[in-house]
Parts: sequence; C-alpha cells; structure tokens
Amino acid sequence: MPKRTDLQTILILGSGPIQIGQAAEFDYSGTQALKALKKEGYRVVLVNSNPATIMTDPDLADATYLEPLTPEFVRRVIEKERPDALLPTLGGQTALNLAMDLNADGTLEQFGVELIGANAAAIRKGEDREEFQAAMKKIGVETARGQMVHSMEEAVEYQKQIGLPIVIRPSFTLGGTGGGIAHTYEEFLAITEGGLRDSPVTSVLLEESILGWKEYELEVMRDHADTVVIITSIENFDPMGVHTGDSITVAPAQTLSDVEYQRLRDQSLAIIREIGVDTGGSNIQFAVNPKDGRVIVIEMNPRVSRSSALASKATGFPIAKIAALLAVGYHLDELKNDITLSTPASFEPSIDYVVTKIPRFAFEKFPGTPDALGTQMRSVGEVMAIGRTFKESLQKAMRSIESDVRGAFAAMSDDDLRGLLYGNPRRLEAVLELLRRGETTAALFDATKIDPWFLSQLREIIDAETEITQLGPIEEWKYEIWREVKRLGFSDARIGEIVGLSELDVRALRKEAKATPVYKTVDTCAAEFEAFTPYHYSTYEWEDEVTSTDKPKVVILGSGPNRIGQGVEFDYATVHAVWALQEAGYETIMVNSNPETVSTDYDTADRLYFEPLTFEDVMNIVEHEKPVGVIVQLGGQTPLKLARRLADAGAPIIGTSPETIHEAEDRASFNALCERLGLPQPKGKVAETPDQAAALATELGFPLMARPSYVLGGRAMRTVRSMDELTTYLSEVYAAVEGQPSILLDQFLEGALELDVDTLCDGQTAVVAGIMEHVEAAGVHSGDSACILPPVTLDPAILARVKADTERLALELGVRGLMNVQWAIKDGTAYILEANPRASRTVPFVSKAVNHPLAKSAARIAVGHTLAQIGLTDTPTPPMYSVKEVHLPFLKFKGVIPTLGPEMKSTGESMGIDTDPYRAFYRAQIGAKNNLPTSGTALLLGDGLDDIAAQLQAAGLTVTREQTDQLPNLLIDVTGSEYLRTALERGVPIVSTKEAAEWTAKAIAAAKNDALNVKSLQEWVNA
Repeated sequence: MPKRTDLQTILILGSGPIQIGQAAEFDYSGTQALKALKKEGYRVVLVNSNPATIMTDPDLADATYLEPLTPEFVRRVIEKERPDALLPTLGGQTALNLAMDLNADGTLEQFGVELIGANAAAIRKGEDREEFQAAMKKIGVETARGQMVHSMEEAVEYQKQIGLPIVIRPSFTLGGTGGGIAHTYEEFLAITEGGLRDSPVTSVLLEESILGWKEYELEVMRDHADTVVIITSIENFDPMGVHTGDSITVAPAQTLSDVEYQRLRDQSLAIIREIGVDTGGSNIQFAVNPKDGRVIVIEMNPRVSRSSALASKATGFPIAKIAALLAVGYHLDELKNDITLSTPASFEPSIDYVVTKIPRFAFEKFPGTPDALGTQMRSVGEVMAIGRTFKESLQKAMRSIESDVRGAFAAMSDDDLRGLLYGNPRRLEAVLELLRRGETTAALFDATKIDPWFLSQLREIIDAETEITQLGPIEEWKYEIWREVKRLGFSDARIGEIVGLSELDVRALRKEAKATPVYKTVDTCAAEFEAFTPYHYSTYEWEDEVTSTDKPKVVILGSGPNRIGQGVEFDYATVHAVWALQEAGYETIMVNSNPETVSTDYDTADRLYFEPLTFEDVMNIVEHEKPVGVIVQLGGQTPLKLARRLADAGAPIIGTSPETIHEAEDRASFNALCERLGLPQPKGKVAETPDQAAALATELGFPLMARPSYVLGGRAMRTVRSMDELTTYLSEVYAAVEGQPSILLDQFLEGALELDVDTLCDGQTAVVAGIMEHVEAAGVHSGDSACILPPVTLDPAILARVKADTERLALELGVRGLMNVQWAIKDGTAYILEANPRASRTVPFVSKAVNHPLAKSAARIAVGHTLAQIGLTDTPTPPMYSVKEVHLPFLKFKGVIPTLGPEMKSTGESMGIDTDPYRAFYRAQIGAKNNLPTSGTALLLGDGLDDIAAQLQAAGLTVTREQTDQLPNLLIDVTGSEYLRTALERGVPIVSTKEAAEWTAKAIAAAKNDALNVKSLQEWVNA
C-alpha cells in the first residue's frame, strides 16, 4: 500500500526537557521521523520546548513551536496549524500522555486530527496496567500475579494477600517514576502513597516479586498489513529488580535457547496484535524464571523508547524512520533496508557481533542518596560498544563509560566488595575484583543472581589477565599474541597496568608488531548481503571493510555518554559541525559511543565509528583515516581532555589549539592572562596543595568560591564559608576529580548578577553572539540558572564593556571557534569568572534565540573560514526575548535537600519565547514543568519579600509565608522535597530567592494580563 494522500500536515510532539528516563533518544527518533516525513512531501509541524535538540532546529520541521508541552499550548498550535494527523509515538511518555489528554478533552475530535501510529485505545491498553493485564489474559500470555489499586485502602488489603516483597508500578509514568520494590511494610506504605500521587490516573499495579529472574526485551515492528518483525532481542546482564534503563544489557540475547527465543517471539507477535499498535515500534519486556523456565510479560511500550534507539544502533535498522513511514500507510515490504539497499524492511535483522550497553549514573551529584537500583530508573546516560564477542564488547563499553575506578576497588577489603553485590552502579567492578581474588562463580551467582554464563565470561577475562603475565616479555610478543589479547577487548592502558608499562610504551610495541585494528561494517544481515552504510566498529581480525576516499576528511569527536553537565547540547553542536563541513566539501567522520544520539545515526556523518572516546581508540581511527583535521572543541569536556595527548601523538587538531585550551582551562594560567589584560577578577589565587589553600583562605577571608581546573558542569565546585568547610571540601575534591587539580580560591561575590556570553572568533576578529542574564544570583551554577537573552535589567554601558572585554579576551587567547565566558556584575563592576574555549551547553539556546547557527560557524572557522566569509560581523539582534529554564531531577533522589549551588544538578532545559520578557519566563517555567498558575496560593519562603508578596497579590494570588533554613538556594519548584510536598499537592507555586520570586511574580502577572499567542520559530525568525 503506498503512502496516504489524504494527509497533508502531520503534527509531531517532542519529549520536552531532558530528564532521567527520557533523554536524547527522543531527539534521535524525532529527527529521523521529521526527515523521513518531509522527504515524502508532508508538511510537518513540531511542538517541543527543548532548545538543545537538533529536532527543534528551524531547518527540520516546516513549523517549529518552542512551546510548553501542555494541552493548553498544543491546542493553540492545533487550532492555528490545523494538522490532519498527530503522530504521538516518537516523543516518549510525555508525548504519549499529552496525546491522550488531547483526545480525552475533545481537542483532536474538534479539529479533526487523527492519531496515527497508535490509536487511543491501543495506547490505553498498552499503558494502563489493568487493561494490559486483561488483554494478556485474553490471549493466554501470563503476567505477574497482581492487582490494580486506586487507593491506599485497596492497596493495604491486597498486600495482605500477596505478602512481601511486593512490586509497585504506577500507571502512565516515565522510567518507573513513583514505583519501587517494597521489602518491608513501611516501605510498601511509602512507595504506594508516592506511586498513587505520581500516577496521572491515580492508580498503581501491585505485583508479586520476581526478583532474581532473567529479563529480556524484544523490539517489535508491525504494519497495517499485520506483518510483524522482530528487530532484535536484548538481554539484561542484571537480573529482575533493576530497571532495564539502569541495567547492563546485551544484544542479541546470549543465554536463550532457540526454543525459548521462539516462545518469546511468538508471544511478542500476539501481544502487539492484541494491543493494536497500528504501525511502528514497540518494546516488550519479559521475565524468565531460571529455575523452571516460567515466562511472564512485564510490560510493553506502544511507542519508540530508549531501547528502540539502542536496537536501532545495534542493528543499523532505523526504527523511528520506518515507524514514521508505516504510520502514513507504507507496508514493511514496500520500504527498502537503508543498509543493504536491496532487502526490504520486512527482512528481520541478523547480526554477527555482540553489542553491550552500560548506563552512566550521577549519584556523586546527590551525596547522601542511596545508590541501590530498583524499578525506578535513575541513570542519566549510557554507552554502547560493538565487538565480535561479549568479552570484547563489554571491555570496550567499560572504557567508554569514562569511569576508571579499578584502583579504588583493588584497595577494598573482600567484605567491602561483597557488600557491593546488590543492584548498584558499582556491582560489575566489584564482581570482577572478587573474581581476581578467587571468588567462585557459584558464590557470585548466589549473591547476585547474574546468569552463570555471564559470570563465566567475566571469569575468562580475569583468567586472561593472569595469562598475559605468562606470555613472556611483551617486547617479544608476535602479531598473533597481540591479536588474541586485543580480541578480548583489553586496552593498551590495561595491558600496561598488567605488565608494568605505560600506555604509550604498550602502544609503541603493539604498532611495532603491526597489531592494529581492522574496521567492520554494521550490515543488519550478518554479511548475507552487501552493506552500503558507512557505520563501523573496530576489532582485531584480518579483513578491513572500510575503503578510503580521496576527499579531504575531518574527524569530529562526540561527547560520549550523557551526564549532568554534558548532554544533548553537545550532540547538537557536533551534528551541526558535520552538516557545515559537508556543505564545505569535506568528508565528515564522527566518533562517538552514545546510542541515544543523532550523531550516531548511520546517515548523519559520511562515516560513523561507534568507538570509545579514549586516546587509543581515537588515535587508531586518526591513523586509519588520515584526516586533514580533528575537531575536539564541540563535544564537551570528554574530547577536550584528549586534545593535548592527541596533538602530541600527531593528530592534526584544528580550531582552537590545545595550548589555548590549557591556558583557559588551567586556573593559574587563566588568572595570569586576566591580570595581564587588566580584566577585573574576584580577588583570589590558585592553590596547588591543601596547605596552600588554607593559607590563601586566611589571607582572602570567607566566603570563598573553590573551582578546580578542567571540570565540566561545575564538578566539585563549591562555596565554602569556614575553614572547617574548606578542609572537608579539599579532602572530597581530590577524591572526586582526576589527578591533583589546581584549585582557584576567590572571593565569593554575594548577591552578584551573573552573565553568560557566547563568542565566535576566527583568530583575527571576535564577535559576541549573545549575552544571557541569569535570573538566580551568583552562587548557582550557570547550567542550573534561568537566563534571558537579551538582558533586561543591566546598564547598557556595562553590557558594552562586557562585550568589548570578551572579544578582547578571545583574540588574546587565539580562539578559533566558540568561547563561553562567565561574568559577575556587582556594584557596577563586571568581574570575569571563567572562560571555556569550546562549545558550551548554551550554544543551541543562543543559536535559536539570535537565529545564527553558532556550531556550524565554529566548524567552518576550524577549517579556515573567516567571520566575514560566514557573514557574522556584529552581535545579532534577536527578534524576541528568549528564556531558558532548567529541569531538575530531585524527584529521582529521595532524601536529598533540593538546593542549588556551584555544582550543576539539572538534566535538561526548556525555552520560552515572547515579545515580553516575563511572558517568555512564564512559558519557560511551564515548559520545564514548574507550575506557575495565574490563580491560587503562593508560598513565600524566608524574610525580605514584602515587595514580591505585593506583586503576587496584584497578580491575583493569595500569599502565605513560611520560614526555612534552606535559603537562599531553594528551587522555584522543589518536587523532590518531602518538606514542601504538602504545598505542592495544593498546586502552590513555591518561590524562594528574591530574584526568582520577583521574576515569578511578574511572569504570573504578564501571563494573566496578556494573551499567550503561539508563534513558530520560523515566524519569529522571519519577523
């Protein structure tokens, strides 16, 4: 069946700010769908409040609305754009729930909008726990014994029947939010109460515990002709009890017999047909009892998911793209496989390699919170690695995660290691270290319930470490020995640790023996058909499947796993660099290890290497490809840390030089530079040792801001107010940050106003692209502060001085590309805080606010273009006010006091646009899910807020007061705080610091007194 011709305009909903459980994978899926639908000739309208994404670029959709994802705002877009259809399955749980709200309130029916991809009945049946159980019973698929409850009374009654432990799963929530496993009656009461509160339909499913069972996931696609294909199977390394997003996973499944696999496959086909997903992708999760083989289905998502992104990258099968095309009428057998160009999409992928995913966590950002993993997802990112065996892919994934902690585990006692065998982010390393000490796999299985096959694979890695010491002097290793060792996934650095040599020494000996990797191609069909996709991974075999070209090549290094402080905004920057360099005639080569991203899509760069971002792996690619340049400044701190080593090894770093990077990132060098230029700085000095720090603190006085060198997201930065706090801080920072970083101690400018300034420089000319005024006062990390562009409250003379000094600094440093500078304004003086000669998290926000693609310009500068050639000779004048607000993850970290400081805590952001700065602020708050109603009760915390109270009352709100010792850095919306839970349940907006409170009051008044008309980004630009 060809595509539908009765549809002209299709509405796509994004997923809003990046949050735990809903991250860059939905930028990837949405971007794929936008490109596919536009290529088919449809007019595509997008609504998404997240400015950091590629999908919200004005070049992708025909109309892009950076508006809050609420029924109120999306209804206005529908009324204006009159789409024929809404595709709700590509924007995560946010889009799915929003589509259901629009269906329930009659909006879709009123404006004649058809749900495609999955209809309302299918979504409800897949998402509502009670309906899903009934559907499974109808087709004879077993589920865990359980019951849906809608009140605590019902819950307590059913718990008496089923006993403990018990699993609590709220309906219609993301990443298991609000759920958990209760081992005690007190835990049961607390989790169930929270689950009922967090479920938008006030219902939770109480289930029997299946802790310790094996968990599998199948990615399934179905078309209108009822053709169903399995894209891949995924097996969890961790047993049931750990959310699949927090588990190490492996594709394809490793421990299923064919009979067991066929049973799961048959059940998957029956489930997707019964649920009624019309078209596109779904993931279905199963649990298998290792004792008797009993199979139950856990749940299914009637939409693409994070697992869908992983499955797409693991197989090369573009799930989101195919899902979008199926939604508009195509059948699987009518669509070609993009990899082979000959087999149809109804051809099930088969792979001849192993893929391993390892999640990355951020517990270090939230000290005091337990790191036990459960049914509620808490990872902030993930890496994927490809190898010919599980051992190879696992070891590649372990070095991709950028968390080398083996030394710390080697120093632990046996008892301490055994204390880490529960589900937690450190379990894998603990198991490996215990195996080194002779622990049996049987004992480890009893303690962890990790499948014995996986434990035996880990045992083989550890045995190989011993065998490496018995292979004779490494200087005498022949090629065959090197090949066998490297095929197990051992890095040069790890081999060096085992034999007592440096990584560079091992690398030199390996190259001398001509032991270099070959590169294989991801082909979706286990080499049965020729593959045309330029998507590669390394291994140590004989045949190299990568053919070189004569075009000049540029290697672009991605940012690796998402984390707090380094997220989708760097994917945005690297993808824009790819596009700009392709337009300039270069062959682009992307290196990244993150399966969630657009940068790791097979059709983004001319060639993609899915490899760890380590010195060894990147240099192997550089030597294989021989590029004219390597760009390190657009992927965040990860590639930046590699810059000097790569340059020393002969990699042609282009753009800002490693020397310039060092001068800006190293606190002592930067201090000296600012003194030379006469740029005011807070009074301070750099300490190299704890004793120096104590002496400086005595000299400078408190409070002080402490800033280590070479960190991202304010890692280990802190405001210290006493010598005891400084002593504690120093002991923690040397444990938290690699090496012994120099630390800048400077006077903390209490109450100062901060600015973020993004600049482009070609070495001869510098132009400030945008100046952002922070809403929160100094002391809150710039990544956690709301900000507005252009500034609203500042004296034009100060802005002119900041602009001139920023441009002067960029020229003095010799920046060739992007630079972000942070300033603090106090008593009429602008003090420079720090400069980052690279892309920052503000780049996509500023690009959209001023209508200039900063990352594209930075890439063009790197290959020799000037700002004059680019067409940027002065600071752009934005056509509107743009506000950025952040999403904070405290709800996922119970017991943590939700305070903000110099270390970044937010996971994502929203953008509000308006001609009025306070209406723009209002829109950004709603987009970030901070409830600012125009009526009701406002709770003010602390003293000195009489003026704000009057403004809130003038806006129509009742004001109440409460004292707290958590000022000045409580959040506007503290959904993670038990202390303020009652206020939030009443729908009370909570405002704290004077600055945030004043903006909030004005925003509520502006929203109440003026119509919030929607306007697309393209309309703003054209205006």
